[in-house]
Amino acid sequence: MLKNLALILVLSSLGLCATYSSINDVPKHHWDFIIVGGGTAGSVLAGRLTEDPRFNVLVIEAGPNNEKVLDSLVPGLQGRLPHSPYDWNFTTVPVKGLNGRSVDYPRGHLLGGSSAINGMVYTRGAASDYDRWAKVTGDPGWGWNRLQPYLKKQEKFEQPSDNHSIAGEFDPAVHSLTGTLPVSIPGFPHPSSDAVTLKVTEQLGGEFKFNLDWNSGHPLGIGWLQATIGHDGTRSTAATAYLNTHVRARKNLHVVTDTRVTRVLPTTGAKGLNIRTVEVRSSASSGPVLLTASKEVILSAGAVGTPHILLNSGIGDQEDLKILNISVVLHNPSVGRNLSDHTVFGISFGLEPNAIDEGPWANLFIDPELQAQALELWQTNRTGPYVALVPVDHIGFVRVPKDSPIFDQFEDTSSGPDAVHIEMVLGAIAGSYNAGISMISPASRGTLKLQSNNPFDDPLIDPNFYDSEVDILIAREGVKAVFRYAEAPAMKNITTGVLGPLANITSEEDIDNIVRDGSMSAWHPIGTASTSPIHADWGVVDPDLLVKKVSGLRIIDASIMPYVPCAHTQTAVYLIAERASDLVKEAWK
Repeated sequence: MLKNLALILVLSSLGLCATYSSINDVPKHHWDFIIVGGGTAGSVLAGRLTEDPRFNVLVIEAGPNNEKVLDSLVPGLQGRLPHSPYDWNFTTVPVKGLNGRSVDYPRGHLLGGSSAINGMVYTRGAASDYDRWAKVTGDPGWGWNRLQPYLKKQEKFEQPSDNHSIAGEFDPAVHSLTGTLPVSIPGFPHPSSDAVTLKVTEQLGGEFKFNLDWNSGHPLGIGWLQATIGHDGTRSTAATAYLNTHVRARKNLHVVTDTRVTRVLPTTGAKGLNIRTVEVRSSASSGPVLLTASKEVILSAGAVGTPHILLNSGIGDQEDLKILNISVVLHNPSVGRNLSDHTVFGISFGLEPNAIDEGPWANLFIDPELQAQALELWQTNRTGPYVALVPVDHIGFVRVPKDSPIFDQFEDTSSGPDAVHIEMVLGAIAGSYNAGISMISPASRGTLKLQSNNPFDDPLIDPNFYDSEVDILIAREGVKAVFRYAEAPAMKNITTGVLGPLANITSEEDIDNIVRDGSMSAWHPIGTASTSPIHADWGVVDPDLLVKKVSGLRIIDASIMPYVPCAHTQTAVYLIAERASDLVKEAWK
């Protein structure tokens, strides 16, 4: 009861802060910075920049306020967020590598952005992922060692909600207890299935060895899940952590929701290309409102939203823009290119009767009565299965075997020998043992283009999955890795065999076709406004994230990553925003 009262008081107090749902309600003001997008990166930037009382900041978010969005607050209700008002509800074009299928492309459409709708998995990737960024951009500040202070500043590792001992489940030496974003081990373990997974690590070792903490920069092996869920059993988002009640009360911060930035505009009469003005609309039928920042406009609309705004503003490939009758402001063919994303594909094994004791919540995902009971437990005292996402407590990271002929023919797609090719999300649910496999070091690159010159029309998203042959070969190896995992004695004693079309394969080509038919996006798009070295003839932003050949415009979000890390990308976005906040402060000190 007291926890409920506390939550109500917190949520009510948020209404006292400078958050508006219409641009017309925002007081006339002098803005030093206008942040386009109140998502993962934008929320971090707003919180950090307004630590300096000299800076007046306006955040413009297209989606609604995150306050009181129950499905986002409750980890176990995450499955209700796609196809909701809190999702942009994008769909890809037909993807050749998916046998011509179009797939959903969820992106967060509320304060907190995709951090408020994602699967909450907190992974950093390999140290070599970031060292590759540093090498390709020419800026050592993007390397693993140089980013460590920002990891500590970002993360606040907490005890899980059930207060169970986490000794042996993580390495405290690689975590921060004093940062901003709550992170924890799952607070509703599943002892029976967890025991099976841990037994496999003992029996097989090698590629399936136990890894005490795959967030050390050395992720290979199987370890305990870490997630952006706090000790209170509530999802942690960029908005709840960086735009909390205290931050939103700052006099130098204003946040407006339900408002679209449709274009960024050059300043007339300025020397060179100076862009510090944004055009905003509350709907497709409303008139435009122009707002100008004295220092910078910062695009933080994400890997889909940022290139969409740039292209509508006339910044992109001039031939594509001319076809749509968009005036060319700056020819840069890299805008909307280099789209990189992870795929995910599921494999299930049947279970012998009573092989795994799933307890009283075994039918949670199919029984509305159990779901109501779980929600009541969460609302009453933050306990029960809804303090976690799904009954998955372990993730494995593996590489293609060293003796595979793949890399005799193709260059290794990963960032280094300690980086990952395949992620395995492991656990039992609804009478089956499941492995969600992701191909997380892809070579394929896709595109984001406009379908019209109407900024309210969705962009044409083509992730181009499996376009590079090496990607489908690695995905095939991922299936084989799961089959090897299933050969462990601990698994053979409880499973009845693989389920679905993989039970009937007769060739490796059958595996490939099944993977193409079943894969979807893992919701980790990056790269559509990539960073490159200063003076490079490719890329969209310099290493300081200022747009090339433009004054006053900076991009800070997932779109600037030149390569996708072998990790769920939210951690990397938090890191980018933390470091970029310091870059901005330094530029205007």
